[in-house]
Amino acid sequence: MKIGLALSGGGARGIAHLGVIKALKEAGVQFSAVSGTSAGSIAGAFYCAGYKPDEILEIILSMGFIKSVRPAWSWIGLLSMDGFREVMLKHIPHNSFAQLNLPLTVAATEIRLGKVVYFSDGELAPAVIASSSIPALFNPVQFNGYVLVDGGLMDNLPVRPLVGKTDFIIGSHCNPVEQRFDIKNAKEVVERSMLIAINVNTAHSKTHCNFVFEAPELGKFSTFDLDKGREIFNLGYKNAANRLKELESALKQHERTNHLKF
Repeated sequence: MKIGLALSGGGARGIAHLGVIKALKEAGVQFSAVSGTSAGSIAGAFYCAGYKPDEILEIILSMGFIKSVRPAWSWIGLLSMDGFREVMLKHIPHNSFAQLNLPLTVAATEIRLGKVVYFSDGELAPAVIASSSIPALFNPVQFNGYVLVDGGLMDNLPVRPLVGKTDFIIGSHCNPVEQRFDIKNAKEVVERSMLIAINVNTAHSKTHCNFVFEAPELGKFSTFDLDKGREIFNLGYKNAANRLKELESALKQHERTNHLKF
């Protein structure tokens, strides 16, 4: 049975994907293909390049937010991700989808055309950076004739590239909408508004997954809570580890129904 893994966007909350992957790998789950948006594309790129979840966590935590960005001096974005590009090229020097250990698809949004664009070949770093470029905060990325921003605007849980190519799709979603009534400032209003809007397209994507991991506790973290990365990682791991029996049952049921071999 070919198993696909779709990783959502979510900023710092995306570190939970690494915990999910660790739990699944310990359980012997093997992936045939991975897709990711924004933070999910970062986790997916490093994992598909051969890094273990714990190693990726250390890379991300040592990098931090401040080291990964630079002033953009632009009217279309306050920051650029040049620092993060340097980190990617240092750890994945081949900078190529074709040389990854597993097939990876990255989703980004073409801001002029208002449509999602999927990348699965060519240069890796520009696609991942484009997928992670939050509008207004980061400069759009001009790549392959496109003007690209965060993929979460159009496809925050990119299941579509896995449909028809894999037999069973596992989604890892890290953006639960926590019930909150204590919004403190304009930044929180903007962030929560985007979270709610993004969850509209995510709800549809979940229906195409055979199984979805989502730790409700992740709702208490913000997009930029990188300093709480270990806690986020552990939440993702714990949630996935506690649901492994459910996943095993779903896999066996799918196997029986579709005459596949797990």
